[in-house]
Amino acid sequence: MGIKMNRLCFMKTMILGSFMFFISCETSTSPPLVSLNYDEVVEYSLNKLSKSIIEIPNNNYPLRTNGYSKWELTSPSAWTSGFYPGCLWYANKLKPDSNFFNNAVLFTEGLEEQQFNTENHDIGFMIFNSYGHAYEETHAESYKEIIIQAANSLSTRYNSNVQCIQSWNGEFQVIIDNMMNLEILFWASKNGGGSNLYDIAVNHAYKTLENHVREDGSSYHVVVYDPVTGNVIEKRTAQGYSDNSTWARGQAWGIYGFTMCYRETQDINFLNTADRMANYYIDHLPNDYIPYWDFNLPDNFEKDYKDASAATIALSALLELRNYSNYSGKYDMAIKNIFLSLIANYLSINTNSSGIINHCAYNVNSSNPYDWDASTIWGDYYFMESLLRYADFQ
Repeated sequence: MGIKMNRLCFMKTMILGSFMFFISCETSTSPPLVSLNYDEVVEYSLNKLSKSIIEIPNNNYPLRTNGYSKWELTSPSAWTSGFYPGCLWYANKLKPDSNFFNNAVLFTEGLEEQQFNTENHDIGFMIFNSYGHAYEETHAESYKEIIIQAANSLSTRYNSNVQCIQSWNGEFQVIIDNMMNLEILFWASKNGGGSNLYDIAVNHAYKTLENHVREDGSSYHVVVYDPVTGNVIEKRTAQGYSDNSTWARGQAWGIYGFTMCYRETQDINFLNTADRMANYYIDHLPNDYIPYWDFNLPDNFEKDYKDASAATIALSALLELRNYSNYSGKYDMAIKNIFLSLIANYLSINTNSSGIINHCAYNVNSSNPYDWDASTIWGDYYFMESLLRYADFQ
């Protein structure tokens, strides 16, 4: 089994740049606490990625580590394949280096065939987190064409009766995660794709607002629709504790997704939804500001693992949302505390993990113990994104 999180709390002083904070932390039995400043954290993360280039063969993509060990590798068609080249692109932005750039190109171009993948909703994760960065850095027309084709492939999963993109095959299921894959539609609609892509993204976001987000700002993981009538059949979970609980990573996906939708549309309803979800998230955090894998676990529940990947996603989202919201003061304090807690307690220092951030819960409902407590490639991706955004925030 993974390492359970100790609930003992203490006060720790952290210094980051010109900031000094006292944060109350719930510690883990491993790794030992560390204290690094911002530049040292960047350097540590870049060193980890430099080592990964040696460890990861071409046409293989990391998913999550086997506990605190090496990356488990997957194929280019895995939903997570875009995160690793995205990490390399972020590394090159933080510290321009031909090794990062050349391998970012190599691992990005290994995903070229995925532009035609219509089998899942994760084409946004796969293509926009890789080719999106590649186009931003190079402005290569071929990369632009691949992004637009991928957006068109994603649009084939849209059902006009439901007004949503189908997430998983079989029943017409829509998961909160799908909010993240709308960004490629917005981008494509502005860069040569059809205006229908914009409409699909907006319609999907509104349906998610209506049926996934509860009045208090918490969220359902899965909503099942009738594909003919568009009516809701069932609301349930796949990776959360229960159908009516709030899965932590899903809540983070929602904050990030609605923040992005507001940026792309300036629709105040999306900003209000991002705020509601962010306030729920912050108000329900434990003492160390890193959520357990579900916000509604019973006391003394056996599988009370943390999900630091939810924290990195939410951190990156809050670093953008603060620029739009009336809650910026509240978000600024949360940002500082989340970031400092990740540095103090969740870096993979003094472990054998190939990843940067430990204590990520991929799927606690899985029978695989490595899915409960490990590094995940998306946890690292959003941490790298947060490092870039935090540089402007300091």
